[in-house]
Amino acid sequence: QVQLAESGGGLVQTGDSLRLSCAASARSFSSYAMSWFRQAPGKERDFVAAISVSGSNTHYADSVKGRFTISRDNAKNTVYLQMNSLKPEDTAVYYCAAADDSGNYYYTDISEYDYWGQGTQVTVSS
Repeated sequence: QVQLAESGGGLVQTGDSLRLSCAASARSFSSYAMSWFRQAPGKERDFVAAISVSGSNTHYADSVKGRFTISRDNAKNTVYLQMNSLKPEDTAVYYCAAADDSGNYYYTDISEYDYWGQGTQVTVSS
């Protein structure tokens, strides 16, 4: 069982930066592939970024590539999402998710993830 808790959201202006954190209560955090998804009002939950268990493999949605960076610190049981050059269209609730993984893969499909946090709101004003 894994419990996830996101933090770091807030209200910012266009062009600002935020760093989201997701703390995991898992005995073997380093065996979980992690990701960030986001959900805007009235829309589906969409993939943002993913990272493999070791952190060596990452993948991003085209809409955030070059602006967002996912990373993890297995010693701290935490995954991060550094968000730069924020735009109003980045406004959403951001969720972190964990998938049990025996390899070193990343996953972009929402159905691959077994554990979810409660989400943190990010609002970007124009």
